[in-house]
Amino acid sequence: MRQFRIGSAFGIPIKLDLTFLLVLPLFVWIIGSQVGTLAEQFNQALGTGIAAGALTSPAYLPWVIGTVAAVGLFAGVVLHELGHSVVAMRYGFPIDSITLWIFGGIAQLTEMPEDWRQELAIAIAGPIVSVALGVAFGGAYLLVPESLPAVQFVVGYLAVMNVALAAFNLLPAFPMDGGRVLRALLGRTRPFARATKIAADVGKGFALLMGLVGLLNVNIVLIAIAFFVYVGASNEAQQTVMKAAFEGVTVRDLMTPAGEIRTVTPETTVADLIDRMFRERHTGYPVTKGGELVGLATLEDAQSVRPVERDAFLVEDVMTVDLVTIDAGADAMTAFMRMQEEGVGRLLVADGGEFVGLVTRSDLMTAFKVIESSGFASESGGPGKRRAVERAPEEFRFER
Repeated sequence: MRQFRIGSAFGIPIKLDLTFLLVLPLFVWIIGSQVGTLAEQFNQALGTGIAAGALTSPAYLPWVIGTVAAVGLFAGVVLHELGHSVVAMRYGFPIDSITLWIFGGIAQLTEMPEDWRQELAIAIAGPIVSVALGVAFGGAYLLVPESLPAVQFVVGYLAVMNVALAAFNLLPAFPMDGGRVLRALLGRTRPFARATKIAADVGKGFALLMGLVGLLNVNIVLIAIAFFVYVGASNEAQQTVMKAAFEGVTVRDLMTPAGEIRTVTPETTVADLIDRMFRERHTGYPVTKGGELVGLATLEDAQSVRPVERDAFLVEDVMTVDLVTIDAGADAMTAFMRMQEEGVGRLLVADGGEFVGLVTRSDLMTAFKVIESSGFASESGGPGKRRAVERAPEEFRFER
């Protein structure tokens, strides 16, 4: 979704996702339409003395209260994420941005710490900030006179919700804060990848439980949170295990050398290109002219031309000239992340600016399976992993 930058703090850009513009009015409506009921609940549960009847008149007052409370709540979410971010930067991990979206906020770390002490400190910092905010708003409530029931309600609401935010985030549902705390504690005696897998499995279990509770109570928000927790736990666990498996393995170890790669010329017709893809079972070809790499032609490029026109169009008309490359000495995991970021299935490999090969997503995934099955997935360093790949040439080789 599109994002808008609204400011910065400690040099960290603060952004709004478009989905946030949907959830903010929803919170305003929820708080404003139930302000009297919420005040009575606070009075019964916490012994407060908010004059609930005074919160609904004049007619616009509930919506003013709802707006102020909702904005204050999300400001607390930003401060929660800043707590994570400041501690992360203290350990040398840059923060790309903090983004408010439909399910709250998220701090984008450019790299996750693998030292359990650092992760524990970063993970716990957010909830500590939220608890501190809850205590501060609770103290403010004690100072607000009873003649200002609307102010009493707002500071009381923010006190309760910030503490609730901290408690909810500390559930051991990886990748939430509590799940990261769990991974940090597990990481004291286990490899990082193993700790991640256990924490992710626990997180997926909690996600299923939240989803079930959401279904039984017809709570769409809880079901959606459960879905994103489950997907987030699965994705991060997979990437962490892959990173461990690819440690010490470079693009050079996995690529197909330039001399073994079939190419096409710019003058090849799109019809001939598709025919060749069918016969050779390839979905992408580097395009060369006079021995020089000038582009990349993929099945998607060819399909952009209508069938009746494919004899009239040449490869040079449809090929991609903005080439995505990677250095031959780069880590295999870096190549995988680059493909994810660029939305491509293959990377052209360069060595000192010279085209030396091609690496595909299939190469990476197959190499990962080979390394896992060979028992080298948790080995630090690449020689054993490279030998594992070399010992399975038939399984590893994929059509380009």
